[in-house]
Amino acid sequence: MDSEASTPLTTPTYNPGDVGWVLVSTALVWLMIPGVGYFYSGMARRKNALSLIMCCVLSLVVVSVQWFIFGFSLTFSKTSTPFLGNLDNAFLRGVLNEPSMGSSAIPDLVFCIFQCMFAALTPALAIGSAAERARILPMIIFIFIWTTVVYDPVAFWVWNTNGWSFKMGGLDFAGGTPVHITSGFASLAYAIVLGRREGHDHKKEEFKPHNMSNVVLGTALLWFGWFGFNGGSALAGNLRAAMACVVTNLAASVGAITWVAIDYRIEHKFSALGFCSGAVAGLVAITPAAGFVGPAPAVAIGFLGACACNLAVHLKQYLNYDDVADVFAVHGVGGYIGSILTGVFAEAYIPALDGATEIPGGWMNQHWVQVGHQFADATAGAAWAFVVTYIILFIMNRIPGLSLRVNREAELKGLDAAEIGEMAYYHVDKIVGVNQSTGEEKVMQQEVEGYPFEAQAQGTMGSQRPLNNESLNNV
Repeated sequence: MDSEASTPLTTPTYNPGDVGWVLVSTALVWLMIPGVGYFYSGMARRKNALSLIMCCVLSLVVVSVQWFIFGFSLTFSKTSTPFLGNLDNAFLRGVLNEPSMGSSAIPDLVFCIFQCMFAALTPALAIGSAAERARILPMIIFIFIWTTVVYDPVAFWVWNTNGWSFKMGGLDFAGGTPVHITSGFASLAYAIVLGRREGHDHKKEEFKPHNMSNVVLGTALLWFGWFGFNGGSALAGNLRAAMACVVTNLAASVGAITWVAIDYRIEHKFSALGFCSGAVAGLVAITPAAGFVGPAPAVAIGFLGACACNLAVHLKQYLNYDDVADVFAVHGVGGYIGSILTGVFAEAYIPALDGATEIPGGWMNQHWVQVGHQFADATAGAAWAFVVTYIILFIMNRIPGLSLRVNREAELKGLDAAEIGEMAYYHVDKIVGVNQSTGEEKVMQQEVEGYPFEAQAQGTMGSQRPLNNESLNNV
């Protein structure tokens, strides 16, 4: 027998606890995607509720396929230019048990599926501004293209060891620029290209969130999943991951309190929507900083992030764009503020908790240039996301069959009925006649979600006879 064939393959050994933690974190980030759907569903009107949940889970499946084909390779190939990876790992070739680019503590395959959830979540966030008026088929195509030309390059810049931002020294622990800034500024472009919703200018009372329970449920799923989003980004079950979880929860709590307090000052009500918006704003702002700051800076980041996002919500009134779920205000502005504050509050001892990472720190360690690095990273990500997204949508909107917006009739009917053919809620109003002699009940007319359905009544009542008090009494 050939001596080479008899030589056993050497497999790197990994700590099962580290691998297990990252796999659990993968599941937690997966849960955030339907969480976004429920959050957006509650923010929209009832007739569009199901379509938003559907769009978010469509993002999951479309990006998962894109990630398998070439997304992971473009983002994390180990040989590349400073701007984008190559196709060495297309179709996940060679992605198995070698130490990953993110951390030598986990293999490539585990890192790949963990990062796939980040990629799938990002366009799900971005499409929130297009709610109630965007066609689903062009949106699916947009998600695939956008992930390839916006998310993958920006994630490469920030997280690939060959990326220009990584080499410059930019700090982004869990996706302030690749996830939140790109999705926020892409949502702004989407809202501008689509235009305002039908009737939004003169019927604002009809456009309030229809189901705050869904918004609270979505917030709970997001907050729960964010422990994997930030804590899992340590890529090991260590003290740095624990600190990331602590500061994540703290920033979200401070953000929620801050937003509720701001709204209470104006309305004198404890707003559930304010609570949810503030919690998410705090989570967004702490994301780039989670593995670089301690608890005290997390309080400041949660507070400043919530204040900045609250102010940004009012921008749409002055800039005249229609962002249904305030994606730009919360994710775009919140991610940008969080990235800058990372340069202010980063401390060298926090990343060192994993026993391997060394950074010069931020202003807390008198490393003054770090804010400049953060500004360059965040601004480049924002500009790339907005400009490229606008170009993609502008071109798609002029291709026959790929027009982005539904027609007026479909918009007034609601996307649940027009695009999906199913409703989130079926409220049935019936007119029932009772035969006084036999007690038999007959459905004379029923209406489902505003669409009349004439029942075929039997016996003395013809189906074409008009319904009135006399005819009902006769039955």
